[in-house]
Order: sequence, then structure tokens, then C-alpha cells
Amino acid sequence: MNAARTLRERSEAEASRLPPLLARAEHLAGTVLLGDHGRRRSGLGDDFWQYRPAQIGDSRRMIDHRRSARGDQQYVREREWQIAQSIMLWVDQGASMRFASDKSLPTKADRARLLGLATAILLVRGGERVGLTGTTLPPRRGNAQIIRLAQALSEDTEADYAPPEHRAMIPHARAVFMSDFLGPLDEVELALTKAADRGVRGVLLQVLDPGEENFPYRGRTIFESVGGTVRHETLKAGDLRERYLARLARRKDDLTRLCRVTGWQLGLHHTGDSAQAALLWLYRALDGGAR
Repeated sequence: MNAARTLRERSEAEASRLPPLLARAEHLAGTVLLGDHGRRRSGLGDDFWQYRPAQIGDSRRMIDHRRSARGDQQYVREREWQIAQSIMLWVDQGASMRFASDKSLPTKADRARLLGLATAILLVRGGERVGLTGTTLPPRRGNAQIIRLAQALSEDTEADYAPPEHRAMIPHARAVFMSDFLGPLDEVELALTKAADRGVRGVLLQVLDPGEENFPYRGRTIFESVGGTVRHETLKAGDLRERYLARLARRKDDLTRLCRVTGWQLGLHHTGDSAQAALLWLYRALDGGAR
């Protein structure tokens, strides 16, 4: 009886979290202006895309003679790209992501989930297939898939750091990994290496709290991991600042190197900054890499 009550309470708690996350993601996606065409671009397809001036290398068969007859310049008629991409998301749901240095700030997990779901909404609206890395939620289209993603992204894990999922990578797909990337780097390196081996390119977005960047702590301080597995007390927290910042800089350098080697892009977002700006950057980073 107690087990059933506990399961019901947990289910109700998860259900209560889902609509606000979905509503906020829909709202955020709606604030990003993508122009008239969104992710539309030229490529294989049947629908008209645009006219462009003829360039060196274009064959004579590509010339649209009716459009070219209107003036002195020759024009090519381009068709719209209609092959849907598969985009896979991984949003770190480890305990370290549930940190916020100030009550006025969202947790890293809250911001990453919001950005992940809003990105998925924009991509699905653009005709792409979106899912999660691994085998639990393969890329699909449609509003039902958005609801599934919202449900999956609302879950937490107990471990301090959750390793990136690298199973079932779809060859030549796109991917987005969001995390603070403060845990063991070997798991991240393994995931990106396996992705690169399958022709998968994507974006790493490091999400950090302003306190993790500035290290504003002084005097007696108790540092404890969100998961409660690590605890350190010091009387002179200020003495740790330089060493901490040096290690953080090395981690960023390591991520930069890893992305350069595997052909991924690296972005940095602070939870105190605009979610809209981060979403637009993510969308453009994926769009540019897909060309």
C-alpha cells in the first residue's frame, strides 16, 4: 500500500512538472525569429526554392531561360531541400546539473532542459526528426514526439555526473549534447569519438552557473556536491580560487580540443544570460553544420 502511494505521488509530481516545461519551451521557441523559411534550403526536392544568379560551374541545363529572359543576367532555378535530418539530443540529468548559486537563477538542469526542448520544437517545426541519444526515444517527427521528449527530459538521475549516451548513433545524423561537462572527461571523449566514427557531427553546449565561473566564495565555506557524495570544508575558500579557475580553464581547453578533433562545435551558456540568445545560437549552429 505504501509502495503504491509512493509511486502515485512520484507520478503526480512528474506529471505536474511536464506542462510547465512544455509551455515554457513552446514560449521560448516562439520568441526566436527565424525568417520566412526557417530551416528551408536548396537541395534535392520537387518544390521551387529560389532563383539565384548563375555561377561558374553551373551547367547549361540548370539555367532557367524564362527568368533569365527578363534581363541581361542568367538565373538558376533552385529546388527546396526536402530530406529530413535526424537530430539526437543528450541533456545531462545528473545531480550536478541541479545546482544554482542564487535563488534568482535557474538550475543548470532547468535551463538545459528548456533549451533542449525548445530546440526540438524548432527542429520539428522545420520538418526534422528529433529524438534522444540511445535507444529509448529514436528520432521522429510530430507533436507527439515533443510530448515524449518533454517527459523524458523531466527525469533526474541520482549520480553526480551522468555520462553521455553514445549507443545507437545514427550514421551522418546531427547531435546536441548539453551539460556542465565538469565530470569525467573520458566519457565525453568516448561519446564524441564514436559519433565521429559514424559521421555524426553536432554541438556541445556547456551550461554553467555564474558562481562556477566567478568563484565568489570567501572565508569558511563548505562545498558539497548536489548528490551528497563529495564534501569539503575550508576556512580559506579564497585561497582555492586561482587553482579552481585554472582547472576550469583547462577543462574548457580540453573541450575545445575535443570538438576540433571530432568536427563538433562548442558553445558556452551561463544560466544568468538570455535563454533566447542561447537557443538562437544552437539553432544556427545546427543549421550551419547541416549545410
